[in-house]
Formats: sequence, structure tokens, C-alpha cells
Amino acid sequence: MAELNFRKMRVAFQGEPGAFSEAAAVQLLGDGIRTVPRTTFDSAFGAIAEGAADGLLVPVENTLAGSVVRVYDLLLESKLEMCGETILPIEHQLIGMPGARREDLRAVASHPMALAQCERFFSGSPQLKRVPAEDTAGSVREMMERGDRQFGAIAGHRAAGHYGAVILQENIQDNAENFTRFVLLLPPEQAKLYRGADAKKISLAMRLAHKPGALLASLEPFAKHGVNLLKIESRPIHGRPWEYQFYLDVEAEEPEHLELALKEVAEATSELRVLGKYAAARR
Repeated sequence: MAELNFRKMRVAFQGEPGAFSEAAAVQLLGDGIRTVPRTTFDSAFGAIAEGAADGLLVPVENTLAGSVVRVYDLLLESKLEMCGETILPIEHQLIGMPGARREDLRAVASHPMALAQCERFFSGSPQLKRVPAEDTAGSVREMMERGDRQFGAIAGHRAAGHYGAVILQENIQDNAENFTRFVLLLPPEQAKLYRGADAKKISLAMRLAHKPGALLASLEPFAKHGVNLLKIESRPIHGRPWEYQFYLDVEAEEPEHLELALKEVAEATSELRVLGKYAAARR
């Protein structure tokens, strides 16, 4: 894979063709890539080892729903590294069959999270039945297979175009500030080749020793060496009650300052792992 062309690589994602994750992959890497849909995150993470994909594009955080926990769990279990980042606006469209009219709809399907993010739309259309589905793009596919013009779906523009459906009403989400952050994961050697000189954002995972002041001692080096702490979040460690894994995003202008900070953080923690280094995405 040393000669891999990143603009033409096979990129796995969780979801069906037309999903937001597929749109994010194209946004980051361009139209030349070949996308590889997988039904679950577990299956997507296995795609590279199986030889079905060269890279993996996964969501890690949404501005409304928070972190994607399963992705972080799988990332810790894998040897893949974060090496790219993109932020996609999540805009929900009311989609119907060709020839369908909005006033004729009686039911609308989508992923439960998408349905919940369109509460105002449903409040104004009490006649519509909400139908939970496994996937936003999948709900459009199922609608087209059903062939019922009284049945609609909620998904993105890409899903409507992929399945030949029509958009009956645009941007029906409640909150305009709905964004999802996606990261590109590659095997370590390929991640090194992908990174550019602007890769100054770093994601970390750490565990703390059970002693007073452990959290303060692990964070102090960042301030001491001028490293900007962008995010910190804790998650329970499976099988170890009342112990926690901390996830951090930091940014450093000077690589040597980051190295000094990480050396001191490693001494203050029981375990420290760099999950990846990449250029920060701009909205």
C-alpha cells in the first residue's frame, strides 16, 4: 500500500450508499475515491484488514448528540491512526418518490436521531407517522422499493440523488448548528504519508493513576508548554468499575513544545496513547 493514491483509495464507512458519512468522505478526499459501505461500525473497522478498503472514515462527534462512543471503543482496540478531519453540516431533507407531493404523505421514515432532530417539522405536521429506520440513506432506499407515494423519508441531499428520489422540503432540522466531525483512519505507515506540515491537532487517550491530584498532574504540562487543550471527555473503562478513560484533543504550534508536554503527561499517567495527528478542519 506504499504507493497508494489517497485521492483514489477505497474508503469504508458505516451506512448505506448516500449516507452522511459517505458525503463526508467525498468532502475530505474528493470524488475520485471509491466508497465501501458497511452495515455497522464493527464491520467498517474490519474492512481494511479484510482487504476490502484502504482507509476508513468515521464520525467521532456531533454538536448536538456528543461523541460517538462505539467509534472511540473500536479505535482503542485497533492500530489505525487518525490522520485527517472534516466537518459536515447535517442538513435533513424531506424526501419522497418522484411524483409525490408533501401534502399526500402519511408516514416518514429515518434514523431515530434524525427524526428527533426534526421535532418542529413533525409538530407542524401531526398527521405524519414517524417510522424508525436503521439508516437515513437506507430509509430512502426502502421508500423507493416500497413504491408508495404516501411514504416519505428524511436524509441528506446525497441520498436523494443516489436513489433517484425528490426533495419535497429542504432543511427541516430544528437546529441550524448541527455539525458532525469525521476523521480519516489509516494504518500507521499510510497515516505518516498522508499527514502534511499543517498536522498540528492531536487526539489522545489516557488513564490516570489512582492517587490525589492525578488529573491535575496530567493536564498541567499542556498549560506549562503552551499546548492548547481543545477537548477533554471521560468514559468508563469496560470491565473496570469506577475507572475512566480520558479522551483529549490538543493543538500545538511548535512540535517541540508538544513533545515536552507529552513526555511529562506520560510520567503523570498510568497509560497514554496518541490516537492520531492531523490538520484541524475549518467550518
